[in-house]
Amino acid sequence: MLNTPAQCRRFGAALALACGLGASGIVHAIEYRSVSAPAILYDSPSEKGKRLFIVATGTPVEVIVSLDKWIKVREPAGSINWIERSALSTKRTVQVSATRAVIRKQPTESSAAVFEAAKDVLLELADAPADGWAKVRHADGASGYIRVNEVWGL
Repeated sequence: MLNTPAQCRRFGAALALACGLGASGIVHAIEYRSVSAPAILYDSPSEKGKRLFIVATGTPVEVIVSLDKWIKVREPAGSINWIERSALSTKRTVQVSATRAVIRKQPTESSAAVFEAAKDVLLELADAPADGWAKVRHADGASGYIRVNEVWGL
């Protein structure tokens, strides 16, 4: 509890310092990549590590740590593992996390539906997200906008 003016000043200074650190670049954006071909996830950054499972082509992964040949990633189910850098693509995908997502013609709730996608469907990210929407493209070529809170990989 802040009872004296001096305590309030110290708290204000600490708060200003914390805000300043955030603005100075210490806070980093989350980076996502997509798997370019079926790839093995390992428990350590080595081919001698334990092979855990295979992740499918197009699966988006969150980059946690990047070493020379290896990248530590979080996959959509939440496990954290290692993957070879060469297994990742610059092409971006997202995975539907909602039970059912409506992809719309324009980035508004009132816009007409283009198609629906079920949970775990992979969609190519066609444009950077803006105002809570992301432009996506289905493998069959249909494209539209999906709410960013209905996908994993952004």
